[in-house]
Amino acid sequence: QVHLVESGGGLVQAGGSLRLSCAASGRPIDNEPIEWHRQAPGKGREFLARSWWTGTADYADSVKGRFTISRDNAKNSVYLQMNNLKPEDTAMYYCYARGIPGQGTQVTVSS
Repeated sequence: QVHLVESGGGLVQAGGSLRLSCAASGRPIDNEPIEWHRQAPGKGREFLARSWWTGTADYADSVKGRFTISRDNAKNSVYLQMNNLKPEDTAMYYCYARGIPGQGTQVTVSS
């Protein structure tokens, strides 16, 4: 069973940037897809990005061009670089491995 720990969230002004980290333990994640999702208060979970072990990535239209997912297999970690943040990006952010999330990290964007 993999254990995921997200970090890097915080409070940032609109237009700012944050880099979220997802550290995995319990098994290597270098041969499986890892996803980032978010959930805002009162809203459903939203898919953001997926990193494939081949090095390719998929993005939701809402974040394409602003967010970049990457991975460091040596650190068993996946990252989400978020640029040009908007107030509507405020949410709890989770990484997922095989449908299992971590505890999440809060991102708050002020206008």
